[in-house]
Amino acid sequence: MGAWQRYRLRLARQRWVIRAIRKRRELTPVQDRTRRIRRRDILVFSTFRNENIRLPWFLDYYRAMGVNHFLMVDNGSDDGGREYLAGQPDVSLWTTGASYRRARFGADWLNWLQRRHGHDHWCLTVDPDELFIYPFCDTRPLRALTDWLDASSIRSFSAMLLDMYPKGPVETAIYTRGADPLEVANWFDAGNYTISRNPRFGNLWIQGGPRMRAFFADEPARAPALNKIPLVKWHRSYAYASSTHMLLPRGLNAVFDDWGGEKTSGLLLHVKFLSTMADKATEELARGQHYAASREYRAYAEGIAGGTDLWCKWSEKYINWRQLEVLGLMSKGNWA
Repeated sequence: MGAWQRYRLRLARQRWVIRAIRKRRELTPVQDRTRRIRRRDILVFSTFRNENIRLPWFLDYYRAMGVNHFLMVDNGSDDGGREYLAGQPDVSLWTTGASYRRARFGADWLNWLQRRHGHDHWCLTVDPDELFIYPFCDTRPLRALTDWLDASSIRSFSAMLLDMYPKGPVETAIYTRGADPLEVANWFDAGNYTISRNPRFGNLWIQGGPRMRAFFADEPARAPALNKIPLVKWHRSYAYASSTHMLLPRGLNAVFDDWGGEKTSGLLLHVKFLSTMADKATEELARGQHYAASREYRAYAEGIAGGTDLWCKWSEKYINWRQLEVLGLMSKGNWA
């Protein structure tokens, strides 16, 4: 990359940092417990709207993993989720009625909170329907991974989004509040993924899985991106450029080897496809706050209304992280 391109990326990073500082005015604190954050705490950052049904499991899952504090932004929920989180002792909560789309789909709000509270902490940025897994997660807490990353001078950690789904029509996969969603949606696509490189940011662009084959078969290039960099040893000068797909400085995106490499990586188990999906798709389509005029949610609403069954004869049932490593979807690399 030439000097001019590097200069333009520095300007872009500065612009997004300044944008985040300005967007802080859109956030109103509900419960600010950030004074309780200790120097080595691992932090979760998340935005949500009307996810009360998922929040108890979300908190319990990451608490068990070793997360110490949650910094959450509520974007106008009316289902009781804001009130529930306000009562949790390890949650700091802000609310906003501002446009999710004009905040770069929440990235501006979280960039500000990460700048203000995440500096020099390991920060995990996830949605309430994303469950982070990593090598040895069944026997080693998240602190073991971050300690190894620190010792290896690695500041960012990748995790491809893996869509989970039930066997049978999505609307029949009944989910109840506080339950483990993987008990309902425990199938995934073991293959059917495409990889390309983004020359500007240096990250890989991954697409495919059940959403591509079921909702974007006629336009695969429009399928959602699955590449994510959710775990970062944050510095106040960093900024997410596009959701958690890529960051600046550009070097933070060098988390994958190109083709079948052995860099250590994890996965985000994406448990979107449950009985709650139809109502969520209808709500978000009406709001029009998502990328590309909510084209993704339009595809979901149309597909699920027709009784979409994402299961196929090539589907694999989820067992554990070791199964996913054997399939080449994640890697323990040289972390033994």
